[in-house]
Amino acid sequence: MRLTVYSDYALRLMMYLGLRKSGSLSTIDDVAAAYGISKAHLMKITHELGKKGLVETVRGRQGGMRLAQDPSSIRVGDIVRACEPDFALVPCMEAEGGNSCAVLPACILKRALATAASAFLDVLDGYTLADLVGPTTALRQLLGIENSGTPQHKISNLPQS
Repeated sequence: MRLTVYSDYALRLMMYLGLRKSGSLSTIDDVAAAYGISKAHLMKITHELGKKGLVETVRGRQGGMRLAQDPSSIRVGDIVRACEPDFALVPCMEAEGGNSCAVLPACILKRALATAASAFLDVLDGYTLADLVGPTTALRQLLGIENSGTPQHKISNLPQS
């Protein structure tokens, strides 16, 4: 199973927001600088996560974004589901592609792959955003976030995906 870069960036964004002091706002620039990733991608992701009720955005000069829920109530599986278009591992699992395989009526593979995808999401559902940001001090240091939750606008040396 492989997640898209979109999901990877969404998870990074959510972790960044989860590390911030509760209620404090972050900007796209803060997150992009911390991870060394595209602002344009982050804007799209923030918009989508806002529509899904995971991120709250505040407009204006002093605006930004923050988590819309407590990190302990946000399951990692929910973030991934919000970002991935589907979990069709092979064409016959796609809504429109169901009739493209000659062996489909007798195939066990489709069921096995569906069970595997479900198990993958079940494992992710066993983790919350709070679990991911558990090593708070180390993560804040790596991302240039002071213990007060204020970004230091330092580009980290984390690898890009």
